[in-house]
Amino acid sequence: MNDLESIIKQLIIETLDLEDITIDEIDSEEPLFVEGLGLDSIDALELGLALQKTYGVKIDADSEETRKHFSCVKSLTLLVRTHQEKEAENA
Repeated sequence: MNDLESIIKQLIIETLDLEDITIDEIDSEEPLFVEGLGLDSIDALELGLALQKTYGVKIDADSEETRKHFSCVKSLTLLVRTHQEKEAENA
């Protein structure tokens, strides 16, 4: 597991107050919604806001691409990493 994945997992735990879960218990490829962690649409909004606040990632809630990014931790990590790379190129 890479460092950014661990950071995203910790962000999920803290943002959603998942007190009984550690980062080691979250599988990076496991679904975040319905199955897996069992998150819901309210959790998605809270997580989206946390990602915007922490990383400046712009998220369109109605976008099919956003749904793909929110499918698992690995996808969220790719979203954040891609955003960081674009920001670095524009700096």
